[in-house]
Amino acid sequence: MDDAAVQMVEAATAWLAALSSSQLSAARQPWPSSDRKRWYYTPVDHGGLPLGQMSAPQQQAAMRLLSTGLSDAGYVTASTIIGLENVLDRSDNWPVTDARRRRRDPQLYWLRVFGEPSLTGPWSWRFGGHHVSVHNLVLDGRVQSSTPCFLGADPAAAPLLGGHLLRPLGATEDLARDLLASLSPDQLPATIIDAVAPSDILSRNLSRVPDIGLAGIPGSALTPAQQDLLRALLGTFIDRIPPALAAAESAKFAGKLLDEVHFAWAGATEPGAPHYYRLQGPSLLAEYDNTQSNANHVHTVWRNPTNDFGDDVLARHLADHHS
Repeated sequence: MDDAAVQMVEAATAWLAALSSSQLSAARQPWPSSDRKRWYYTPVDHGGLPLGQMSAPQQQAAMRLLSTGLSDAGYVTASTIIGLENVLDRSDNWPVTDARRRRRDPQLYWLRVFGEPSLTGPWSWRFGGHHVSVHNLVLDGRVQSSTPCFLGADPAAAPLLGGHLLRPLGATEDLARDLLASLSPDQLPATIIDAVAPSDILSRNLSRVPDIGLAGIPGSALTPAQQDLLRALLGTFIDRIPPALAAAESAKFAGKLLDEVHFAWAGATEPGAPHYYRLQGPSLLAEYDNTQSNANHVHTVWRNPTNDFGDDVLARHLADHHS
């Protein structure tokens, strides 16, 4: 068993125990549930119990569960993204959906547990709202899947006092630009796949990763220094989950498999203009898009095309134990 699974069981159990019977009907669904693979990153109802319908202690318990699925940096980033709803509220001129709800609201984030939290499992949980969608599956004492994992930011860059900028996902852009800038003229044609960036991430919020085609320059065509940049860029997606889980994921790309990770760029290469990139490899799709709001609105997602929502692990579990 792993520590993250233990912490998730403890936090989910504590959160559910703090809820009333009426709250539980929204907060929990039996296993299996078709709703488990329904997810969004737009400001719509994500399914579950929203923070705004919880007491302060219940909200704290919900955030404790969210923190078990993220690293320290991942949790700070997600919390910052949630806080940006207040910034959007002002920039959108304070819109109101109805008499009871703000359209931009840091309490419009939903939490739902599927099944019975335990170290045997299977069970899973989902936390989602505008620009945050976190999913985890626990089975056999281990966190078997942490994808899809979506983090976005609008605005992507906002002013802070002293002339600094708040950029919650800044490293996902900067490291990609560092890698792009390191490429030779001979390497660029394989890397830049289109002069125009797509309007959003190509995988969208589909429950299964669509076939978007393998493109870009492979890690095998990069120099050792460029491979280090590629590995660091990949870390901005993988390192959002707890360190032990991230280390296990990173280990998959420590050797020859890094050679099979492709880096593809589309759109403008100068800062401040619409751009997109993706990393693709064995059991990997990581996408970044910044085209909306005058290229100040970032979407990022990390997915495992073979094991999103733990599909591959669950299939093997069923074959081994229920065939």
